Amino acid sequence: MADGSSNGNHGISLTVKDDSVQNSPCPPCPSPSKPKPETSLLTFSVPFMQKIMAEVVGTYFLIFAGCAAVVVNTDFDKVVTLPGISIVWGLAVMVLAYSVGHISGAHFNPSVTIAFATCKRFPWKQVPAYIIAQVLGSTLAAGTLRLLFDGKQNVFFGTIPAGSNMQSFVMEFIITFYLMFVISGVATDNRAIGELAGLAVGSTVLLNVMFAGPISGASMNPARSLGPAIVSSQYKGIWVYMTAPILGAVCGAWVYNLVRYTDKPLREITKTASFLKATSRA
Repeated sequence: MADGSSNGNHGISLTVKDDSVQNSPCPPCPSPSKPKPETSLLTFSVPFMQKIMAEVVGTYFLIFAGCAAVVVNTDFDKVVTLPGISIVWGLAVMVLAYSVGHISGAHFNPSVTIAFATCKRFPWKQVPAYIIAQVLGSTLAAGTLRLLFDGKQNVFFGTIPAGSNMQSFVMEFIITFYLMFVISGVATDNRAIGELAGLAVGSTVLLNVMFAGPISGASMNPARSLGPAIVSSQYKGIWVYMTAPILGAVCGAWVYNLVRYTDKPLREITKTASFLKATSRA
C-alpha cells in the first residue's frame, strides 16, 4: 500500500484579453489561427482504467492467497497453522504493494480508500470506482476458491465473530486503526523511508492476523469480508466488518495527521533558526 494521492495531471488554460488592442487606432491584424488542443476522453480514462484494473487484480490475488491459506489449513488437518496464515496475508500485501503501488496506490481495501479521501489525499470522485473494483476482485477470488475447494467440507473462508459482535467490532476497529496509522506514516510522510512501505504494511497485517484472527478473523477490510459472504451467502455479523474497519481507518489516518509535525525531513527542520532558538531556550 502506497500513497493515496492521485497521479492524474490537470492542465489549466487561461485566456487573457489585451485591452490595448481595443484602444488602438489601427484595426487589429488577424493572428494566425492556432490549432486547438484535442480533448479526448482517452487522456483521462486510460490512466484511470489502469488504476481500476490494478485494484481488481491486486485485490483478487490478495484475497485468493489469504483465503486459500485458510481453506487449505482447514481441509488438510491444520497444515498451514495460524502463523502460516498470518505470514501468507502479510507477504501477499507486501509483494502486491511493491507490484502495483506505483499504479493505483495499492489500496485493495475500501476503508483505506475512504480514509485517504477524508484526509484529502485521494479524490472523492474516484472512491466509488475503487470500492467497486475492490469488491469485484474479492468476489472473483472467493468464487475461484469456491470452485476449487467445493468438497465434502463446505469451508467458509470469510470472517465471522468468534465471540460477541461487540468484541469483534472493537477488535476490528483497533487493528484497522493500527494498520492505517502505519500506512499513513510510511506512505504519506516524506520523512519516512518510502522503499520500506510495503514491508512495514505487510508486517503490520501479519501481526494483526496473528492475534486477532482467532477472535474476529482480522479482516481490516470490508471487501475481504464481503466477497466470501456474497459467494457463500453467509452474512452473519457482516455489519461489523462493514463499519468497524472504515471507522478505524478514518480515525487512524486523522490521528497520524495530528501527530505529524511537518512535511519537511528532519535534516531540514534542524537547520531552521526556529529550531535552534527552541533548542537554546530549552
